[in-house]
Amino acid sequence: MLHPPAMAEISDEDLNRELNHLYEKRHDILRKSSAEAWANHRERTDQLEAEYLRRFSRGITDAETKLAAYGDPTAAG
Repeated sequence: MLHPPAMAEISDEDLNRELNHLYEKRHDILRKSSAEAWANHRERTDQLEAEYLRRFSRGITDAETKLAAYGDPTAAG
């Protein structure tokens, strides 16, 4: 099984592109994929969204609170 790159290895452009791709595929994965595929999709989406909040928190409403919801220990609670 291929493992996705670590967050530190993803450029800002790739982060945005991968998030957009996951959002585009979400409905199909929910409806037509296995429970394991759905769990993998959700885990990767959570990882990418948390990384997005870390990198681009300026201008995002309640970014620290949202980041804390992902279990980020560096986020203010």
